[in-house]
Amino acid sequence: MSRFARLAIAAAIATYVLIVVGGLVRATDSGLACPDWPGCFAFNDWIPAADANVWIEHTHRLIAAIAVGPMVGVIGLVTVFTRRRQDRPLLLAAVVAGVLVIVQAVLGRQVVFEGLARELVTAHLAMALTVLAMTILIADRAAHGPLPGRRSALPTTLIGVTGLAVFAQMLLGSWVTGHNAGLAYEDFPLMNGALIPDMVIVEQVIQFAHRAVAFGLVALVLWMAWAVRQATAEPRPRRLAAAAAVLIVVQIGLGAGNVWSQLSAVFVVPHLAVGAALFATVFWLYLVGLRLPARRRQPAHGEAPAEHEFALPAKHSLGDTIRAYVALTKPRIIELLLVTTVPTMVLAARGFPSPWLMAAVVVGGTMAAGGANAINQFVDRDIDPVMRRTRKRPLPRQAVTPRQALVFGIVLSAASFVFLTLAVNLLSALLALSAIAFYVFVYTIWLKRSSPQNIVIGGAAGSVPVLVAWAAVTGEVGIPALVLFAIIFYWTPPHFWALALRYKTDYETARVPMMPVVRGEAETARQIVLYSLLLVAVSLLLYPAGRMGLIYLATAVVLGVAFVWYALRVLRDAYDGAAAIGLFRFSIGYLTLLFVAVGADSLVRLNLG
Repeated sequence: MSRFARLAIAAAIATYVLIVVGGLVRATDSGLACPDWPGCFAFNDWIPAADANVWIEHTHRLIAAIAVGPMVGVIGLVTVFTRRRQDRPLLLAAVVAGVLVIVQAVLGRQVVFEGLARELVTAHLAMALTVLAMTILIADRAAHGPLPGRRSALPTTLIGVTGLAVFAQMLLGSWVTGHNAGLAYEDFPLMNGALIPDMVIVEQVIQFAHRAVAFGLVALVLWMAWAVRQATAEPRPRRLAAAAAVLIVVQIGLGAGNVWSQLSAVFVVPHLAVGAALFATVFWLYLVGLRLPARRRQPAHGEAPAEHEFALPAKHSLGDTIRAYVALTKPRIIELLLVTTVPTMVLAARGFPSPWLMAAVVVGGTMAAGGANAINQFVDRDIDPVMRRTRKRPLPRQAVTPRQALVFGIVLSAASFVFLTLAVNLLSALLALSAIAFYVFVYTIWLKRSSPQNIVIGGAAGSVPVLVAWAAVTGEVGIPALVLFAIIFYWTPPHFWALALRYKTDYETARVPMMPVVRGEAETARQIVLYSLLLVAVSLLLYPAGRMGLIYLATAVVLGVAFVWYALRVLRDAYDGAAAIGLFRFSIGYLTLLFVAVGADSLVRLNLG
C-alpha cells in the first residue's frame, strides 16, 4: 500500500475521531465552553484553563486544526500536483474534501458565535460525514486504482440507498438534539405508552419521526446484509454487511439507552460513534461492490435462470393463487406451533383466558409464523427445486414469483407485529418479531447452509410461540414458560434429524450441511438418542416448575419412554429410512399430546380446586 493511501486512511480515521469528539461536545454541553474562536477565551489562547468542558471543546478544535485539516490539505496538494489528478473522481473527492474542511472551519466559528444554532450544527455534521466519505473514497482509489466499470455482483443500488438513509437519519438525530427533543417521550420503545402517540408539540413530532425512521432503517440494513450474503461468497463484502447488521442492532440499543438514562453521555456519545461507523461501513461496502464484477452463475438442476427470477408466474386460477399463498405460510408447521400456544395460555391463566385473547394470539402467531415461512421459501428458492420434499412448493412450481413471495412474507410479518401490539401487548409482539428475525436471519440465511448445528440453534425460533402465549396472559415471561421453551427446543433436533435421515440425498444434492450429510447416519442416530433423553428430562422439569399434577406427570413419562424407544430404533437401524420416518411421525404426536396434557392438567386441577 502506498504512503498516499495510508495518508488517506489516516485522514478518514482522524475525521471519524473528530465526529465522535464532536458528539462528546454536544453530550456534555461543551459547545460554548470556549466562547471565542479560533482560540478559547482570546484569539491566541491555545492553552486554556484546566476545565473539563473547556478542554472537551478545545480538543475538538485541535483535532480539526492539527490532524484533519493538514492531512486533507496534503492529500489535495498531492492529488492536484501529481499524475493522480488524471483520476478525475479522485481529484474531485480531494477537492471536495479540501473545500469542505475550510468551510467546516468557518462554519465552526459561526456555530460558536450564533450560540449553537441547530441549523448550523446539523450542517456541520453533514459536512463532517461528507469529508469522512471522501477520505474513504480517496483511500479506496489510492489502494486499488480506478473502478473497473463493470456490472457489480452486489446490489449497489440497495447499498447506496441504505447509505443515504443512514446519512439522513444521523442528520435527523442532530435535529432532535438541536430541538432538545431527545426526551420528548421518556419511554422506549413505546411513546407515552403508545405505539403511535399523541403529538402535541413539535419536539414530539421530531422524536417520533426519528424513531420511526430508525426502525425502518433496521429493516433496510438487515435486508441489505441479507442481499449481499445472497449475492456473493466473497468474504470482505460479507463481513462488511454483517458488521453493518450488528451496528444497526447496537445502535437501536444505544438509542433505548439514551431514553432510559435521561440522555447520559455514556449512551449519547456511543450512539453518534456507532452511527458514524455504520455510515462509513455502508459507504465502504458500496465501494467494494463497485469493484466486485458480477459472475454469471449456472442455475442448479431444476432452478429457473436468474434473468427470469422475477418473471410473471405461469397462469393460474384465482383458487390456485390463493392456495399458493397459503402454502407459502407452511400451514402444517403453523398447526404444530399453535398446538403449543393454547395449552400454554391455559397454564399461565390457571384456567381459560379470554376467548378474544386466545383468538388474538392464535391469529397474530399464525401471521408471524406464516410471514417467516414465506421469507424462508424466498431465500431457499435456489435449493427447493432440487429436493424431492420441497420441489412442489409454490416457488419451484412458479405459482408465485420470488418478489411476490418476499413482499407477502414481509407484509405478513409486519402486520403480525402491529396486530399483536394492538390486540395483545407489546412484549408478545416483540417476542414474535424476534422469532421471525431469528428464523430468517440466524437460521435460514446463516446457519442452514453453514453448520450442521443449524437445527439445534435454529430451533429456538420455533420455541418462542410459548413465550408469546405466556406473555399475552401474564405480561411477562415466567419460569414455566422457559421450561416449555426448553421442551420444544430439545424436541426439534430429533424431530428434524429423523426427517433429514430420510432425505439425506436431497440435502447432499442441495449442499445443505445437515447432520446426516456432515456426520453420517450413525452419528446422527446417536445425537437423536442424546437429545431424546434430554427432552424427556426437561419435560419432567415442568412438573415442579409449573406445579403440574399427576395427569401431566403420567403423560410425560409414558410419552417420554415411547419417544426414547423410537429413538433407539433409529440407533439400531440408522440406515433404515422407515425407522427414521417412524420417529418423525411419532414426534409430532408426542408434542401434541404433551401440550394437551398441559392444558388438561391445568383445567382438571382448577375444577378440583
